Amino acid sequence: MSAHPFNDLALAAHYDALNPWGPGDDFHLGLIRAADSVLDIGCGTGQLLRRARAEGHPGRLTGLDPAAAMLVHAREGAPDVEWVLGDTRSRRWKGDFALAVMTGHAFQQLIRDEDIRQCLGAVREALAEGGRFVFETRNPEARPWERWTPDRVHTISGADGAEIRVHHEVTHGPAGGLVGFTETYTCASWPAPRVGRNTLRFLGPGELDRFLAEAGLRTVTRYGDWDHSPLTPASPEIITVAEAAP
Repeated sequence: MSAHPFNDLALAAHYDALNPWGPGDDFHLGLIRAADSVLDIGCGTGQLLRRARAEGHPGRLTGLDPAAAMLVHAREGAPDVEWVLGDTRSRRWKGDFALAVMTGHAFQQLIRDEDIRQCLGAVREALAEGGRFVFETRNPEARPWERWTPDRVHTISGADGAEIRVHHEVTHGPAGGLVGFTETYTCASWPAPRVGRNTLRFLGPGELDRFLAEAGLRTVTRYGDWDHSPLTPASPEIITVAEAAP
């Protein structure tokens, strides 16, 4: 797993600006609107659940994240959503949810087989019969890591007017489906850059299906992008909709 700078309260305040609402959020929000009980695993600052509640979602909304700094901002935006500190090892539910989502490519941070099996087992346990689990991973055939280079700098201005620059650099891989990289955040008002080190696992659809089946989940639908287009070798995403098997 990763040591991520968004555990830093000051940087977590800029998370939404660095990760603005996009087509993936619209995709997941549509699913959340149709479900009466939702678990968002790795919810971050809770953008999805906050938006759903603001729109009037009347059901149970639960956000789970291991970074306390992120949940500080989630609670400020929607105190009536259930915000839970932890992960699928430390927090468990049994048949409580019609829908579980895992967004932001968070599934790829499960780099060991045992991590994937544990997480999927906990998801299956948390879902009611017929409940669905929706998540995405980057398509390894599209080789996205080749674009994670220091010359590609993203700049945002935070609410306080501070300019933050972020870039990525691959440190190892791909080897065995694993790619390591750094995320470097710089700001003129900070004494030093904030650097996060991360490793992601890239799995193809066949491997994903095997792990899902072991956990009692079956793939219902798979897309290659947020416009519901089919998965092809050139697709940027592997978007999986899985259902809790009887």
